[in-house]
Amino acid sequence: MTPPDPSTHMFPSLPRDAGKGTALPKVANWAIIGIFLILMFWFVAQARDFLMPVTLALLLFFVFVPFRRVMERWRIGPTVTAAIVSLGLVVSILGIGMMISGPVSRLIDNAPQIGTRLEQRFTEIRRNFAGLERAARKLDELTGGKKATDEQDTPPGSAPRPAEIVGPDVMGTVTGRVTSVPTPGTPQPPDQHIEVQVNAPTESTALGSVMDLGPAVIGQIILTLFLLFFMLASGDLLYLKIVQSFDRMRDKRAAYLALREIEDRLGAYLGAITLINACLGIAIGLAMWAWGMPSPVLFGLVGFLLNFIPYLGPVFGIIIAALVGVFVFDDLFTPLMVALTYLALTSFEGQLITPYFVSRKLQLNTVVVFLTVALWAWLWSVLGMIVAVPLLVVMRVLADHVPGLEKFGNFLAGEDPPALEDEDEEEARELVETGGDTEDMTEAARATRHLSP
Repeated sequence: MTPPDPSTHMFPSLPRDAGKGTALPKVANWAIIGIFLILMFWFVAQARDFLMPVTLALLLFFVFVPFRRVMERWRIGPTVTAAIVSLGLVVSILGIGMMISGPVSRLIDNAPQIGTRLEQRFTEIRRNFAGLERAARKLDELTGGKKATDEQDTPPGSAPRPAEIVGPDVMGTVTGRVTSVPTPGTPQPPDQHIEVQVNAPTESTALGSVMDLGPAVIGQIILTLFLLFFMLASGDLLYLKIVQSFDRMRDKRAAYLALREIEDRLGAYLGAITLINACLGIAIGLAMWAWGMPSPVLFGLVGFLLNFIPYLGPVFGIIIAALVGVFVFDDLFTPLMVALTYLALTSFEGQLITPYFVSRKLQLNTVVVFLTVALWAWLWSVLGMIVAVPLLVVMRVLADHVPGLEKFGNFLAGEDPPALEDEDEEEARELVETGGDTEDMTEAARATRHLSP
């Protein structure tokens, strides 16, 4: 029997000449880093009401800096440019709000009819699946299950216990009266009753939750616009302060080029994604109009906004389209086709249009993108999902310019990662491809043995 290759069961370890005293500091350093990361995530989650508008204003600043330079060439000052950008964003937000207000108002006015219609549709759908329910009951009976009924739960010879519930009153108090009925053949006790007063909890509705969040959202929007205005009106002051923080001229130049590359990549990404999402929204609106869905303009707007959220946004759009289709149409085939149409449009955009028009420099690791979107959704909810990919673009640019982070930038890259200066990329690719042709770890170790030094 061939002895196992010890290299197949061994992880990379410290050099043999490393002293024993170095192990504890390394463990301590990793522990400190772990504690720092936990505290950082806690701080980011707790301070999101402040950090969300600041982060959004910073990303928008990098997007609109090229526009400010173009306006400066036309002899227009940065303050005027900042005012134009801020007013343009305000008009865009108000326009989106006006487009949404009409369908939302009709939805609120027709809430009673919608509730009745939903009950009817759920009853019809349940009736269609009645055969499955009967089959499940038969299967339960065949396997020895028993159906619990009120007669089985009531002991023989006992009478049911009447109950009377009075309430709720104007103060939200529910009064219940339970009169006990003795078992036949026992002495008749005097009439007894129990009154229970329970304070009915106040349930918060979705509309009430939105109204409660309204002032906070408006405040964050105002903070974002004002911060963006001051950053654009200050001209190159932010860039100047960042560059001045470095000592050597080589480092100053590297920092400035990194800022300019963040501009280029972030502007190119958001510009391309916005244009693609706008075309997708128009296509979704036309498709919903062709299927006879209500408010196709609203569907197009929702598709445009949701597509800024990678992976999860299109899923939410498909679910919304399917639910509205179930409510509108009497059959189940049409809602299914509506959802499939939405899925086909978003899949065509995500698999063909976006990879073709978005530069390869902007392509990211899909697994990292999904995990990042999920992480920021946990930290900052919806806005976190929107800013997750732009923040990844910024992190990838910084990783390409900061010494020692080249491998991290290579990990964030997409299908064609950049070549690493300190490692031969061909050797890594040959190692992975050679091991990929084997069936298990033993064969992988045998096939890649000649590649190890």
